[in-house]
Amino acid sequence: MSLVAALLAIAAQLPYGFALSSMAPAFLWSHDLSGVKEIVDYRVLVPRDLAKSVMTEGGWSKYLCSEEAAQHSQKIAFLFIGKKLNSMDITGPSYTDPDLVNLLKETFSNSNSSMAFPYLIAPEDNAPVEKSFILEFDHSCQHKSGINRIALVGSCHVEGETFVRLSDVHALSDYLNSRTRNVMDGSSNLIVLCSGGSTHASSDSHSEGSILSQLIEIMNQLGVKYTVLYVSDPYRSSARSISQCGIKRFLVEGTIGNLSSNSTTCDAICQTKASLLEGLLVGIVLLIILISGLCCMMGIDTPTRFETPPDS
Repeated sequence: MSLVAALLAIAAQLPYGFALSSMAPAFLWSHDLSGVKEIVDYRVLVPRDLAKSVMTEGGWSKYLCSEEAAQHSQKIAFLFIGKKLNSMDITGPSYTDPDLVNLLKETFSNSNSSMAFPYLIAPEDNAPVEKSFILEFDHSCQHKSGINRIALVGSCHVEGETFVRLSDVHALSDYLNSRTRNVMDGSSNLIVLCSGGSTHASSDSHSEGSILSQLIEIMNQLGVKYTVLYVSDPYRSSARSISQCGIKRFLVEGTIGNLSSNSTTCDAICQTKASLLEGLLVGIVLLIILISGLCCMMGIDTPTRFETPPDS
């Protein structure tokens, strides 16, 4: 509840040029790392900036760049690229995937380390979110051991022959089982799952909340230490499927499609229109009163002279 209250408070202070429907949230949590807990970063970030914050403030550099840590224990950094949520789903009721929202809020509150980034926007170069994260992670580790093992699950749009490509969650489970048998190989593990496409893990019949819960259960059963970063891709979220004209109309009217019937708020344009209509109504009433008064005064007929009263 503290996260929702904080987001509602900051949403009212957003610049007019940003709409919650065109931004997506990101959540980072870990039961292994300690330090920051229930921290909300209110900056409007692009994926590369978010990746930098995750590496420095979120502690992912310990998972991905520390060869010494990898040689003594099995640690996995898990990046889940979703497509369902936008920032409005966090500050209000979610009609897309309520199980996912509840899971994110629960893990945010109950983990030893957790951070939230409610305002993620699409980059200007239109690069896939997963590609931006992998490039930034690799750049942050280039002077250390670096990331030498990355597994891609689902419809990740990243080119390269060095990645381990897995078809679905079952293949990922087998991969994680094989990795836990090689704890001492000194490799850093990054798992990237991209929601969408035709894979079993990304089919529409399986919600992102259920997929994420299944992955967390697998890692808990394996007994490995892990950290999870859920990022809702602004390109893939439902708000991004609306045309630019539709987004502009949403900014003016405060509605998107079927959500118009559920909107009870009045933004700056709404208040301006209400003030103008109120002033117009008051002006019309005063004009009617003025015209009525003039008509009454013109209808008054008084005699021009008065007769002298007779003597009593």
